[in-house]
Parts: sequence; structure tokens; C-alpha cells
Amino acid sequence: MSFLTKPDEYFIELLRRSADPDKNISLAAQDEIAKAIQTPLREGVLSGDIASSIFERMQFEPGMSTEYPLDLLSPGDEDDHVAYTIPNHGRIPERAVEGDYVMIPTYSIASAIDWTLRYAREARWDIVARATQVLEAGFVKKMNDDGWHTVLAAGVDRNILVYDADAAAGQFTKRLVSLLKVVMRRNAGGNTASVKQGRLTDIFLSPEGVEDVRNWGVDQLDEMSRREVYVSSDDGGSLTRIFGVNLHALTEFGEGQEYQTYYSSDLSGSLGPSSDVELVIGLDLSSNDSFVMPVKQEVTIYADDSLHRQQRAGLYGTAEIGFGCLDNRRVLVGSF
Repeated sequence: MSFLTKPDEYFIELLRRSADPDKNISLAAQDEIAKAIQTPLREGVLSGDIASSIFERMQFEPGMSTEYPLDLLSPGDEDDHVAYTIPNHGRIPERAVEGDYVMIPTYSIASAIDWTLRYAREARWDIVARATQVLEAGFVKKMNDDGWHTVLAAGVDRNILVYDADAAAGQFTKRLVSLLKVVMRRNAGGNTASVKQGRLTDIFLSPEGVEDVRNWGVDQLDEMSRREVYVSSDDGGSLTRIFGVNLHALTEFGEGQEYQTYYSSDLSGSLGPSSDVELVIGLDLSSNDSFVMPVKQEVTIYADDSLHRQQRAGLYGTAEIGFGCLDNRRVLVGSF
């Protein structure tokens, strides 16, 4: 069933039956509605989640321990790959290693919505569809915030800040992209040929920062590249990729916006020079070895049978999830 198009006659009749005077009939119909809505709502939560492209979802059975093994090489020891020259008489030296692990706690989230039975009797599927969208938005918002709060906290904990000292106040520059790329690589550990060598793959910033690219002059871009930027759309083309790094515009980023306020106020994070006004986050998403999202229960929808006496019907949903960053070297904070 789509929330945006009129459902078939079976669902319309099901909606009417959910307001039947016989409580047993109405509750049975509400249970069927909850089951019919669960799949599209769950898909909507996943598609609207701006954190799902960062975190690797891993399904855990209820009761399982959400443990993640860490690399046998501790952060900073990537260069310690040792080989030995063996004499004619002798044996290979022994090196004993033990793997460690970290546990990411999971927690329950929930949301609910209800409507009057009059809407059900009149088969107002549009109102029920809108209520379902509100229910979906509650889960999306919660997952977005928890995921990004984890990323921002990991960035603050790393205590590295990158900025372009020569840029004008509040101006996103290609030099900042270059600086982020170099700092990410220099502080990723290992050497040139190290396995999973860290590199900058994605930058998240405000829509205003992305629009700065369209205003780059000839000192920033040649005429051919400028034309490609002018004719590109927000969802593809040259504007979304610079030096092989993907640019992502998030409305939650920007001066006075939600995630920047969380970074500055809740985490006490700082920006660069006093002229810098916006936050930018660089991530290494080249390998799924750091950002994890354990899921013990996907979003599950139930009919709320406690509302019938109030002449209302409704749905509520629960999920059990968690977020973690196993290696904060995959996060880099910048400002402009």
C-alpha cells in the first residue's frame, strides 16, 4: 500500500470495519491495518534516514550480545608489520596476539499516532495515510539524530579541526577540500600500501556551503568546469563531487541549525578562526569498519487496542537499535 495513492477497495473496507460497533470486529480490522502498513512504513524509514548511508546495519537476534571484534592491530600500530630473517639453524619467532572487542548498547525507540473512529467510518484513507506518515517521520527523526550525534561526538573526541585560513568568512573553498583530504590521510595511520588506508570519501555540509561552489570564480575553476557546475542539478553531476569526494548538503547543517548547535552547545565543539561560522564533517566511508548500527528489532507496528473507549483508533511502533563509531579516525571536523 502506498501512503500517497488511494488504496484498493479491500483496504477501504478494512478501514470502515475498524470503526465497527462490535469491538471484536473493529480490533481485528485494526490489527490487519497495522500489518498492511508495517512493510511500507519500514521501507519509508530506511529511505528517509540520512544516517543509513553512513552506518552499516547489522541484524542481531534478541538476546544476542552486540559485540564487535576490533582489529588485532591497535590504532596507531599499522606500521608494526614484522617479518624476520631466518638463519640456517633456528625457528621463526613467535608472536602471540589476542583480539579485543567493543560492545555497542542497543535501546528501544517508539512512536504512536491515533485518529477518531469517525474518520474510519467515513473511510478517510487520506487522513489515516497522513497519520501514518507522521508515525514514520518520528522514527526517521530519531534515527537521524542518534546517528549524527554519534558521528559528531566521535569528531569532537578526535580533537582535530581543519580550516582554510585564507578563505573569506563563511566561504567554502576547494582548498578546504584539499586540506581535509590531506589531513585525513596523514592521520589515518599506516603507510602508503597499508590495508584499508584511510582516505576522505564524503563531505557533509550545509546547503549554503554547497551553493558556494556555484559562485566559485575563475580563480577557483576553469570555464569548462564552471559551466558543468552551472548546468548540474543538486542530485547529480559535477556539483556533488570534487576531487573524487562526494558532497552532501544537509539542512541540519549551517549557522544556527540543529546539528551545528548540538556540536557547539551540547558537545562544546569549536570552529576554526573567529570568522568561521559553519561546520563541515569529512568521513572515510571506503570500508565498513567503523560506523555500525546493531539492530535487534526492526520497526514493528501494532494496533493500539486501548483507544476504543475514547472512540479513537491508532497505531504504535517500536524498534531496538544502537549506533557506534569503532574508529574515530574515520571522522574529521572542519569549518569555514
